[in-house]
Amino acid sequence: MSTENKISAGMDKLKGKAEELVGKATGDDAKVAEGKATQAKGDLKQTAEKAKDAVKDAFDN
Repeated sequence: MSTENKISAGMDKLKGKAEELVGKATGDDAKVAEGKATQAKGDLKQTAEKAKDAVKDAFDN
């Protein structure tokens, strides 16, 4: 997983968690949902990068 993509995925997950917590604290269900969606985006990026690495490793060996 490239460092840039790893940071991007981590930032999405962190931003999403913050949005979710703000939404819970303020009673804003839309913000909670937005936060969860942003976290899912980060998880998806991370999974895609791991899959790319696995394919690359399979062909490099």
